[in-house]
Amino acid sequence: MKKILVTGGAGFIGSHVVRLFVTKYPEYKVVNLDKLTYAGNLANLKDIENRPNYEFVKGDIVDGDFILKLFEQEQFDGVIHLAAESHVDRSISNPTEFVFTNVIGTVNLLNAAKHIWKDKPEGKRFYHISTDEVYGSLGNKGMFTEETGYDPHSPYSASKASSDHFVRAYHDTFGLLSVVSNCSNNYGSFQFPEKLIPLFINNIRNNKPLPVYGKGENIRDWLWVEDHARAIDVIFHRGKTGETYNIGGHNEWTNINLIRLMCKIMDRKLNRPDGESEKLITYVKDRAGHDLRYAIDSTKLQHELGWVPSLQFEEGLEKTIDWYLANEEWLQNVTSGDYQKYYEQQYVKR
Repeated sequence: MKKILVTGGAGFIGSHVVRLFVTKYPEYKVVNLDKLTYAGNLANLKDIENRPNYEFVKGDIVDGDFILKLFEQEQFDGVIHLAAESHVDRSISNPTEFVFTNVIGTVNLLNAAKHIWKDKPEGKRFYHISTDEVYGSLGNKGMFTEETGYDPHSPYSASKASSDHFVRAYHDTFGLLSVVSNCSNNYGSFQFPEKLIPLFINNIRNNKPLPVYGKGENIRDWLWVEDHARAIDVIFHRGKTGETYNIGGHNEWTNINLIRLMCKIMDRKLNRPDGESEKLITYVKDRAGHDLRYAIDSTKLQHELGWVPSLQFEEGLEKTIDWYLANEEWLQNVTSGDYQKYYEQQYVKR
């Protein structure tokens, strides 16, 4: 039985990856390592938490001794590294926290993998998931490719850029069998409501203001999280060692047009007059270092590994809104903080 470590597996993207691997590969043992910070929610994985090939471990990747002992105990065959501080606004408020988790935490994992796999590296893989924000900002034309130079503008993207470089350095210096992917903005179910789409779904439902940075002209490429999980599956199993793969949704939207679309859909689903929710839009001071545009070119991933996104944004957004409207209890537990009790209820008493 292969043992796969997924870091940050209780988070938004991580929980989708864990669910996919646990259900698709019953012959694997999937270990979910998560610190359970504000963004880690074990309730995201209720449906698979009792599967025989799934195990949860609470721990912090910044604790190097703990990470090394875990690797020695479990003898992992592969690592899918998703654990990260990821919210740009939080990185502006507290850059140091991002350095510890995203840089030091990644290096601790790399050191443990190097130590455990040094004698038998064959068949092992360290897969590091990163972001398109490391590339900086685009103008009105062009797309990020795997050859685009790094130009991070926020403490968050700078910390992720650093971690990417360390992964590649360990491949080149120590022969660690690694692969990296950089993705565009994810959306879908189980996303912590500090991010734009779930935040605005919740605010629209509760008739709260919709804060829009600047004029809302910033452009993002949106990737449905389940399509991202499928891409991670393909890259982990068939990606070329030492390579980088960009994962994008081919769905570019300005923030203000995205918000207006959400308002229109929500008005319909909540039986409100058309245009009612748009009245909640409130323009606020722009974020410091706010990148104008991101756009990912996924040609390499499509041509080499055959992955393509399954949903266009309008369909994916409908599905996402439907999920949040149907899971009001989940959203209330997250916004109130009650979700953090789940670990004690489900695991500490066992």
